[in-house]
Amino acid sequence: MEIKLRQENINDFESVFQLIEKAFEKEEYSDHKEQFLVERLRESDAFIPELSIVAELEGKMVGHILFTKLKIVNDSHAFESLALAPVSVLPEFQGKGIGSKLILYGHEVAKSLDYKSIILLGHKDYYPRFGYEPCEKYNIKMPFDVPAENCMVIALVENSLEGVSGEVIYPKEFFE
Repeated sequence: MEIKLRQENINDFESVFQLIEKAFEKEEYSDHKEQFLVERLRESDAFIPELSIVAELEGKMVGHILFTKLKIVNDSHAFESLALAPVSVLPEFQGKGIGSKLILYGHEVAKSLDYKSIILLGHKDYYPRFGYEPCEKYNIKMPFDVPAENCMVIALVENSLEGVSGEVIYPKEFFE
């Protein structure tokens, strides 16, 4: 099974919308509107085209991941970071390592663009395998009430989270 990963382009938008919709339609912890979030983020200042990535298998789009800009802010500093949301794989292809490939490839692209960290809200048993740690370890707080075990961060560059703390400021498109 050879998965091809590449940057999303304008011709992919409709397929990505449908893929995300299918990927989340039976997900228990979802508002089932992730596809609309991606559309809003594409039009925002937080969007980074290189970090909207699709996975293809034999010419069929089977996965998508999006990383967008966010900030971690405290009284004296604002730190640039990324949000990972959402990662989507068609249901019939879940559990085959496609999500993992998208995440790891996304990390490499983000590093090449000089991003130092990524924050996410996700399954506590899935993301630690990629190096994600609880945000609370760094005194990084989410702007909404969610279980601490689901709020995670990864340093893409060694020691890049030293001295980083504060509240995560998501782009407004996450709340529309």
